[in-house]
Amino acid sequence: MRILFLGDIVGIPGRTALKKSLGSIKEKQSIDLIFVNGENASGGYGLKAKHAKDFFKSGVDGITGGNHIWKYKDLYSMLDSDTRIVRPLNYADHLPGTGLRIFEKKGFPPVAVFNVMGRTFMPPIDCPFAAMETALDALPADIPIQLVDFHAEATGEKIAMGYFLDGKVSAVLGTHTHVQTNDAKVLPGGTAYLTDLGMCGAVDSCLGMKPEIILDRYLTGLPRKLEAASGPGILQGAIFDLDETTGNAVSITTFKHK
Repeated sequence: MRILFLGDIVGIPGRTALKKSLGSIKEKQSIDLIFVNGENASGGYGLKAKHAKDFFKSGVDGITGGNHIWKYKDLYSMLDSDTRIVRPLNYADHLPGTGLRIFEKKGFPPVAVFNVMGRTFMPPIDCPFAAMETALDALPADIPIQLVDFHAEATGEKIAMGYFLDGKVSAVLGTHTHVQTNDAKVLPGGTAYLTDLGMCGAVDSCLGMKPEIILDRYLTGLPRKLEAASGPGILQGAIFDLDETTGNAVSITTFKHK
């Protein structure tokens, strides 16, 4: 099974690039399933329900989130009702949605997708390591493929999660920092790993945002409302091949497309 997982989609440039290129990428790369992190898709922060629906129309199979997934309340009903959207596992259980979804596609084994959030330099939240351990213990044994979107700031925390889950899941993929890292590898236990998938947003930007606003914040120390940058977009993520019987990773490579 070959899977494409794209990093945080940021604003109009990210959404436009996705809609324009996803079909041809899927065909050219022989992709079986496509997942995206959508928590920055609407104006750079949050995900509106209409944009989630647009992603599915474009060929996306599943959407993961992060700390901004709660911004638009029109998404809350979809978090509960649409089994293709996953929010961070280690938020309170009474909140809308769930941190684990099972995806099924004809001709392939079921795929479990987890979304979990880090705590270092992030909002207070339950322990991601304990949350993953509990969720995996409850996962049925007949689901051989498990993907984890670890939405976290600190590279050390992401690497630690990779080794914590090595041999227990098929892939651990970092999101949130919007900068694609150069450490794609299969860990010793057979888990595909990448510290950060990168972002899908404006090429000329600061993490998908207007550079002049970011510069002003650094130069003055004053608060400024961030705005998503405009212009041509880039898609970033990873493509990985998995053994459908064991769930182990065969390979993983970073992916970029302008």
